[in-house]
Amino acid sequence: MKIKGVNLGNWLVLEKWMNPALFEGTDAEDETWLARRLSSEEFAARLKEHRETYITEKDFEKIAGYGLNLVRIPVPYFIFGDRKPFVGCIEYLDRAFEWAGKHGLKVLIDLHTSPGNQNGYDNGGLVGVCKWRKNPEEVIYVLEVLKKLAKRYAYMEELFGIEVLNEPISLPVYLTAPSTGKAVDKQEAKGSGHVPLSFLRKFYKAAYRSLRKVLPADKAIVFHDGFRTSLWGNFFKRNNMENVYLDTHIYIQAMEMYVPLHNMACYKMYMEFEKTRMRMAKKGIRVIVGEWCINNRYAVHFEKEKGMSERQYGIERRRRFNEVADLEFDAWEIADGWIYWSYKLYPDGQYSGDSAWKESWDLRRCIENRWIKIR
Repeated sequence: MKIKGVNLGNWLVLEKWMNPALFEGTDAEDETWLARRLSSEEFAARLKEHRETYITEKDFEKIAGYGLNLVRIPVPYFIFGDRKPFVGCIEYLDRAFEWAGKHGLKVLIDLHTSPGNQNGYDNGGLVGVCKWRKNPEEVIYVLEVLKKLAKRYAYMEELFGIEVLNEPISLPVYLTAPSTGKAVDKQEAKGSGHVPLSFLRKFYKAAYRSLRKVLPADKAIVFHDGFRTSLWGNFFKRNNMENVYLDTHIYIQAMEMYVPLHNMACYKMYMEFEKTRMRMAKKGIRVIVGEWCINNRYAVHFEKEKGMSERQYGIERRRRFNEVADLEFDAWEIADGWIYWSYKLYPDGQYSGDSAWKESWDLRRCIENRWIKIR
């Protein structure tokens, strides 16, 4: 099937920037430090309230109503509740499968974090620390978590597949990532570094062997490109991997950090570059754009011109967002599907002042504002 999906970010894996309210009263920037800063009782209470209300069956109903066919659900390595002080959340993933079944959606389970972190990002659970791959016991632990997930959902009709690990980081990205070197505990971060391609290839082979023993042939196994889209060549074919996908994450907003020009000409050049990389990758494996959004400075930071009414300003902003969305959708035609990041950020969907720039990350608001038309 051609995937048209959305990520359920910040539900079972917390990202502070997406909804800072959950972190109020602490200086924590990630889920690990939130657990350390709060009492176990307060931490569990906050998570319970968040998980019960942030995503509900009504959201699955809305997602299906948008014309989408899949949800990618980021889950943490402690999903089974066996790693204190963290609180497990497997019952919520069970609910997600029930809701997906009711509303005709497929589920891609995405292992989003690892003990010791695989990228140093907050979405890896611990800012500034990236040591998972250096601990053989934790590497095996991650493989066991994947196997347990596979055994639990292998024969669920709603399961599309399992993504082995989100965004294991490359050297160039690690060196330029804003989170690198930002660990609260410098001793804890000692020894951090990128995830080499040689290690990642070995890990992916081990993960495939383990998962394919459990998963039926019609369930996909998805591998993130590790920020190295064009370097995989025939790796997957050479290792006889069947029903597999490569997940690549393409953000105009991320590209803008490195270039001074923020206009459609620049965006078109960037999309041509990414299309070339996807074409190269597709020679060896099917490709999904597993994370993307229409956030861009050309539209977000467009200032009202002299004499322009609020209505005219809104129309021009919408035109700019539509222009970017169309450019991206055209590019995704090369891929075997796409998954927007993310379904929601702020629960109430109200973005103003310092948070106004986040609105275009929220698919609900993009559709309501007519900034994006699903196709």
